[in-house]
Amino acid sequence: MTGGSSVKFCPYCGNELVLAEIGGKARLKCTCATCDYVFWDNPVPVVAAIVELDGSVVLARNKAWPENRYAIIAGFLEKGETPEAAVLREVKEELGLEGQIAGLVGYYSFFEKNQLIFAFHVQAQGEVVVGEELAEVKLVRPEELRPWSRGTGPAVRDWLEARKA
Repeated sequence: MTGGSSVKFCPYCGNELVLAEIGGKARLKCTCATCDYVFWDNPVPVVAAIVELDGSVVLARNKAWPENRYAIIAGFLEKGETPEAAVLREVKEELGLEGQIAGLVGYYSFFEKNQLIFAFHVQAQGEVVVGEELAEVKLVRPEELRPWSRGTGPAVRDWLEARKA
């Protein structure tokens, strides 16, 4: 399978998918002669928010994560949603905060999870109300924030470097 996918059957006709060379790459293709379905395994769009609240950055720990693992707020784009609307929705859902986009930090390929991350700096106000996906949050002063190497970490690194400039 490509990209570690667990897709085995065509979502349209139910026939088995098999590896075939399409566009110079091995891709999963439907075995039905009348169906032209190809599982392209394209990256999934994700938004991430470097949420600044009262001069600190909000880091969150997902309920499924180890106790020492925190990250910035992130989530998937929904159908018909712009990245800007999605990031503000995620901030509201996960933290209960109203936010304004202060700027685009950048976009980042996260190959391990087949994601394309659109990272934004969001200025927020209000009182944090931890959403159902999160175990806890902590506020970290930007000068104490240390970026991590994968996922949303490169966005944090770039944001911190831009603040120094």
